[in-house]
Amino acid sequence: MKIIRGNRSFELEEFLKKPLFAHLSTLADEGPRESPVWFHWEDECLWIIGSKTSDSFPGRIEQNPACAIGIVDFDHTTGKVLHAGFRGHATVEPFNIDIANNLFRRYLGPNRQEWDPRFTTHREDDILIRFVPETVVVRDQSFQPSI
Repeated sequence: MKIIRGNRSFELEEFLKKPLFAHLSTLADEGPRESPVWFHWEDECLWIIGSKTSDSFPGRIEQNPACAIGIVDFDHTTGKVLHAGFRGHATVEPFNIDIANNLFRRYLGPNRQEWDPRFTTHREDDILIRFVPETVVVRDQSFQPSI
């Protein structure tokens, strides 16, 4: 993976430990599509949970694996704007409970008993998206807030 840093940058590995939303961009016959997703970073891959029946992005990835992912850590009160923009290819993979639980712990906390029940039961149509970045643009675009 090639990392492209702007004039101001930040530590990518620490950034990817935060429970931020990622935006997965894929291509459809009708044009580009964007899906907000949770992610887990492991072995230089972004892992995303999906469903073959209720999500449309797995089918688009099977048709065209080229995609992009953008992640932003933003705080308007401090002016913090950290952006990581990934470009690469994704594959639809079988569901893996260990990867899924690692992802859910980041967003829902360590105690599975306290999780929303939607995230404790897995269906047969659950899958994982494995996104392998070829490049990532890492930029600190923070500003002096006026508020």
